[in-house]
Amino acid sequence: MPSLDFTLPHWLYWVGLVLFPVLAMVLARRTQPKTRIYSAPLGYMILVTGGILGLHRFYLRSLLGLVFIPVFLFILYSNAAEREARSAQSDANNTVRVAERIIESESGRIESAKSEIPSLEAELATVEEGSFAKRSVERRLERAKDRIETGEERIAEATTDLEGARPIAASAAEERAFWGKMARSTFYLILLALLVDAILMPGMVKKANARLAEQHVEEEDTVIDEVAEKAAEIEERKPDHAYAENWIDKLSLYAGEFVSYWAVIAVFVYYYEVIARYVFNSPTNWAHEAMYLMFGMQYLIAGSYAMLTEAHVRVDIFYAPLTRPKKAWADLVTSIFFFIFAGTLLMTSWIFAMDALAVPTGNSVVSDWARGDLSFFQMLGSLTLGTWTDPAVRWGEISFNEWEVPLWPMKWMMVAGGLLLVLQGVSKIAKDIRAIARGA
Repeated sequence: MPSLDFTLPHWLYWVGLVLFPVLAMVLARRTQPKTRIYSAPLGYMILVTGGILGLHRFYLRSLLGLVFIPVFLFILYSNAAEREARSAQSDANNTVRVAERIIESESGRIESAKSEIPSLEAELATVEEGSFAKRSVERRLERAKDRIETGEERIAEATTDLEGARPIAASAAEERAFWGKMARSTFYLILLALLVDAILMPGMVKKANARLAEQHVEEEDTVIDEVAEKAAEIEERKPDHAYAENWIDKLSLYAGEFVSYWAVIAVFVYYYEVIARYVFNSPTNWAHEAMYLMFGMQYLIAGSYAMLTEAHVRVDIFYAPLTRPKKAWADLVTSIFFFIFAGTLLMTSWIFAMDALAVPTGNSVVSDWARGDLSFFQMLGSLTLGTWTDPAVRWGEISFNEWEVPLWPMKWMMVAGGLLLVLQGVSKIAKDIRAIARGA
């Protein structure tokens, strides 16, 4: 299989975390058509992202998508067989290399010992009987003979290993080549099918919409009933916008909605990681780190949203039966502990964020500004396009793995999360005071 050497650029990662939610929020607010229709752009997007599994066919309600699944599974099987053969070949080649080194080194030691024996025997014949010199020569002669015996045994063992490993290495190499060829051929077959479907996509979408129009008349009453049931279910729970009573609440709502779309990014990234690892045998060194950093920021930013919509997990056996004014009194008393936590989070996050910018090895102008070497406006004036795109520029603290992504944006998201949480706490106190004053 061809390998994938793509590494996500740092700038694209951070830009994607900003632009994707903005685009998703705009699309979510579009006026939806009264009747559902299939879209060619969406079909092409699914073909590019999940076409190898036939998902574009399933989107258009075509059972031919089932043809892609066994072909894809065969690619996975071929790659697994290739990996096993590669592992067996590597083990066998390692055994061959070790055996060859043993034979080479032991052969030299044996030759050296054999060359010493005649001189030692001659010396033994000339030394005085029972003397220290005689005992010394006898020990040296015995050690030389032992080296020959031990070396011949090791050479025999290494020769046996060598004779057994070479056929295994050759067989594993053939098997690896076979399964690699099968995986490549099958993958190119899927690519050909995707190319054909890409050409046929407009026609498939048109046929799917025609079938949908025929079904719409028959299912109209059923759909109306289902919509009514769903509307009733939605009315039972309080919608998010009903919680917003001031600008702080709206800010928390928008922040929560913004980071919620990051979960969609995770689907695409992990899908790419699975395909790269199991189809192309090219696992990434960035997907896992990128996602756990993203989810960490999501957790921090969404804290104020969860507080606003009362989504935090809590034990409210005594709290739930209280009236609104009594709940407000309880919230005011417990808010002391909340602000201790939120204030500590905000202050420590600020320290972490500044430290992340001003690490001693940082070489960017932002790090110089954080250390006080540049003013804010000097820092802005020193930024260039090359500063943002040059991979050699280190932006403050970086991760410790091969991807080396800058960590200061994440640290500043901790500050933003702490600030949003403090603001939401202020909004909650204002609501509780108003509830106590009004008695409802």
